[in-house]
Amino acid sequence: MNPTTAKLECRPNCGACCTAPSITSPLPGMPNGKPAGVRCIQLADDNRCLVFGRPERPAFCAGLQPAADMCGASREHAIQWLADLEQATAPQY
Repeated sequence: MNPTTAKLECRPNCGACCTAPSITSPLPGMPNGKPAGVRCIQLADDNRCLVFGRPERPAFCAGLQPAADMCGASREHAIQWLADLEQATAPQY
């Protein structure tokens, strides 16, 4: 398998993608979504998504897949990468 296209698995106890980006869709317990940098209420103590695979999981979450450039070698890398992406794609007023 080509290492650049290999499917990555989520890093255990990470949750960066459920903390760093904003989510504008409603989700259980957060009807207005969540701002960037705020831990999702659906993130369990072990940083696993409590609505994974359920219909109430926002499409944004389902579409965000682990990737080498995003996840890097640590949770800290993933948080920073996603925070940078959030800032780069934020609407300019």
